[in-house]
Amino acid sequence: MSFAGEVKKELSKADISINARRVAECYGLLLYSRRFSKEEIKLKTESMCVAERFSEHISTLFGAIIEKKSTLRATKEDINLHSIKVLLQSDCQRIFTSFGHIPDALTLRVNRANIEDEQCVSAFLRGAFLSCGSVNDPQKNYHLEFCVPYKNLCNDLCTLMGEVAECDLTPRTTVRNGTHIVYLKDSEQITDLLTYMGAPNSAMDIMSAKAYKQMRNITNRRINSELANISRIAEAGAKILSAIDVIEADRGLSALPENLREVAELKRDNPELSLSALGNLLNPPISRSGVNHRLNKLIELADEIKQEAGIKNE
Repeated sequence: MSFAGEVKKELSKADISINARRVAECYGLLLYSRRFSKEEIKLKTESMCVAERFSEHISTLFGAIIEKKSTLRATKEDINLHSIKVLLQSDCQRIFTSFGHIPDALTLRVNRANIEDEQCVSAFLRGAFLSCGSVNDPQKNYHLEFCVPYKNLCNDLCTLMGEVAECDLTPRTTVRNGTHIVYLKDSEQITDLLTYMGAPNSAMDIMSAKAYKQMRNITNRRINSELANISRIAEAGAKILSAIDVIEADRGLSALPENLREVAELKRDNPELSLSALGNLLNPPISRSGVNHRLNKLIELADEIKQEAGIKNE
């Protein structure tokens, strides 16, 4: 089951023992379903849990006769598509008008009279999400959306979401293939909304995935930094050893001043040692910066030898 399917499964178990909440959730399911009018009421969903929840609402609240169909959609995942339809037009008209909608109205709008209090707002948004919502797997990216058939319903949903005091939501809208999309991309807003609608476990899954990503990114940055440091140290070590080889081949290390000869021999015989460790082996010991200064002198001398050799070859 997809992450969105798991979220809807959890939401479908939310408490609706109080009738006003059941009505609000049912209203959200109906208003944002595939078809809600006095002539036809139909919901299509990939979630069996949502199909059962919707059927329960229609039967409990209205005693209407419904038809259930399930078809296998030809996709890579072989997804079942469940369709729930109110069979009698008289039931459709009775349900439609019971929510305060006028049969001849030109457009559907959210009727706030069906949303009594803050708990009912939560139930309504849950119903809307069960009907037309989706959320991406947090392992991939953070994205939650509602696919809304009408512009006015899209605007009403945005307004209602923005009024939720507990969540501080800033939904955005776009149009995709003629459908109006209300969406959130901020992980904290998504987890707040899921918790508010009644899916705290799914919200926790998103927070856990985010924490894992952050830890993985921190670890990767540290590893990359350490690898870069190792690479720089290796390059510097190779450069000084090459310089010592050039000097030894041209005039021998014995021709060097005592302070340079001593550090050159130590570096040649102990290439793995750090500058501090080399400094501690000298008599008397010197600091890391002192060792680095002498090694740079050796590199400069090797460069001079190379230049002289190049002039002679010319």
